[in-house]
Amino acid sequence: MRIERIVVGPFQVNCYILYNETGGKCLVIDPGDDGDGILESISRLSLSVTHIVNTHGHADHIAANIVLKEAFPAAELMIHGRDAHMLTDPAANLSAALGFQAISPRADRLLEAGTTIEPAGLSFRIEQIGGHSPGSICLINDATPPAVFAGDTLFAGTIGRTDFPGGNMGMLLSGVREKILTLPDETVIYPGHGEITTVGVERTNNPYVMNE
Repeated sequence: MRIERIVVGPFQVNCYILYNETGGKCLVIDPGDDGDGILESISRLSLSVTHIVNTHGHADHIAANIVLKEAFPAAELMIHGRDAHMLTDPAANLSAALGFQAISPRADRLLEAGTTIEPAGLSFRIEQIGGHSPGSICLINDATPPAVFAGDTLFAGTIGRTDFPGGNMGMLLSGVREKILTLPDETVIYPGHGEITTVGVERTNNPYVMNE
């Protein structure tokens, strides 16, 4: 699996372009802004977008969905069902409160916890970790080393905010401890903001979730 990270928008969201060396197809995770810049990277890599996944429905992670869908109409847009309404509701996705209107196309597929998806020749297990938003998900790839695309659940040294509507600190902490920190130490965590880290580092150094 090849990974291209692009930091987009005023909230510095990590958008990931995932692909393998031979297929020419890619998955885009969290195209939150700067759609033209994302498309430039996709073109430079000679890729075609077949799938788009939003780890959750907040505006800073979905705002460029429309640009990618216009460029690649057949790309399958996916999000967890509990956050699906946020795609088309600026109040729910928090963009209205920030003074703009983020409106995405509707989802083509609703994701469920415990299922596996295989976009662009890659394989990911879906885990739902509520608390940042009701439908926040992580995508887990069991390669060597394993990888977790964690959205806004877990960051290097901290965790996602839980003061937004639908937030729940207890749910977020228990989900991270049970579904991410039980993975091998070498598992690479690709967060929705900030720097890349590992399960081992966060288990022993993250003050919110480290072993007591």
